Amino acid sequence: MGKVTMQDIADALDVSRVSVWKVFNEYPGVSDTLRKQVISKAQEMGYPKLGQPLITEASNEIPETETPITVAVVVSRPDSSIFWMNIIHYIAKELAESNINLMYIYAPLGHTDSYTLPPVLTNKTIQGMIILNIYDAPLLEMLNELRIPKVFLDTVTSIPDDILTGDLVLLEGCKSVRKITDSIIRKGRTDIGFIGATDYARTNNDRYLGYKQAMANHNLFSDPGKCLTGSIGIYTYAEEISQFLDGLDKMPEAFVCASDFLANLVIRYLKEHNLDVPKDVAVSGYDGNTEYSELVNYLTTVQVDTRALGKRLVKQLLYRINDPDSPVELIYLTFDISYGDSTNFEPVK
Repeated sequence: MGKVTMQDIADALDVSRVSVWKVFNEYPGVSDTLRKQVISKAQEMGYPKLGQPLITEASNEIPETETPITVAVVVSRPDSSIFWMNIIHYIAKELAESNINLMYIYAPLGHTDSYTLPPVLTNKTIQGMIILNIYDAPLLEMLNELRIPKVFLDTVTSIPDDILTGDLVLLEGCKSVRKITDSIIRKGRTDIGFIGATDYARTNNDRYLGYKQAMANHNLFSDPGKCLTGSIGIYTYAEEISQFLDGLDKMPEAFVCASDFLANLVIRYLKEHNLDVPKDVAVSGYDGNTEYSELVNYLTTVQVDTRALGKRLVKQLLYRINDPDSPVELIYLTFDISYGDSTNFEPVK
């Protein structure tokens, strides 16, 4: 038999290589029982470095003699926007600084009952994963069942927090959208609609709740007829929003949108129908997406710092890898509101 590696020991015990690595380096997050099993198996297999540190005080790197840690970013929609690609870019940079390999895995938008996850997610190739831009409940449930340290960025509203087996990071939206809606109301506009599929993403639902809270705080009626909150086809956003706006008897004085993507479609429709933004209809978004150059510094939005977000996701995943038995966390990240001309109308006197 050739040289015994940590992966050989992990395979023999049906555990992750990271767990074995932590035992040998006296890292926390491994039970006493597993620690004893790893040491016993290492002795049995004749692991050559048993009892010797595998890393030095001068470096936190895993030695080149061992397979380095690899984590995956699991995403859907290969045509992801610049916003999502920026997040992935900063995740990759942060991992590189920790000498951790990144594997990029696409998950399908649609799948049959016979669909199975890629083998790389089930054969212990990766030691952790960040799941983002996936809003398919069955697929999320399959990923959730994997015994791999994981961090979710957002999830669907149909999956409750208490069944998640990984940490959940959310962009705070309730308070920030409430503030945006409140600012529109305080300037005198009270006929306000909301656009965003609330069952699509937990964050969309939070933003809708913020809109409704602001309306309720001013004793205003949130007219369901002026809110597009149901499911929207992934490739038919423009058509469905146009149909919704065409069907309105009267255009609201403002639209609060769950994302800059949606706000861009609404503004485009309004301009095509000779309606001025914000003179006739004010519009707000969320994300701070730079993909729509004409909206940069013009659209009122929540300015998500994709660099800070990418770093935070990596930090949380490394914490989860190093301490897998710690309680699962629900984390809200708050970003600043950027008020632009899209809601800068003359106050109603």
